[in-house]
Amino acid sequence: MKEKEESGRLRIDKWLWAARFFKTRSLASDAVEGGKVHLNGIRVKPAKTVNLGDRLEIRIGCFQFVVDVLGLSGRRGPASEAVKLYEETVESRTVREALAAQMKAEAVSGEARQGRPTKRDRRHIVRFTGGE
Repeated sequence: MKEKEESGRLRIDKWLWAARFFKTRSLASDAVEGGKVHLNGIRVKPAKTVNLGDRLEIRIGCFQFVVDVLGLSGRRGPASEAVKLYEETVESRTVREALAAQMKAEAVSGEARQGRPTKRDRRHIVRFTGGE
């Protein structure tokens, strides 16, 4: 494993797991197979090798990360080490933060109640509809 890291090559699913984009390596592999990860603009398979300087486009939910690979590690370490493996582009960061702010604003202004109505809510509904 050390030989691959020293030569500057590592499997993309293993790198995504080590960089903490996904909790497990199988989730990373599934995301790559599902087309949610592109290497230099090309859809790849989980066994594709990542080299230093490559650009990855990673889609997780509604968020998209565009990162440049700065380091390789086959070991999943602390988050402080994982951040050193990549650098997110400025455009990607601004778009992602704007989307997060928009989603947060929509959640605040939206309906707060979820699930079944409470007993108090049912009483109000009965009074409003004129039923007993």
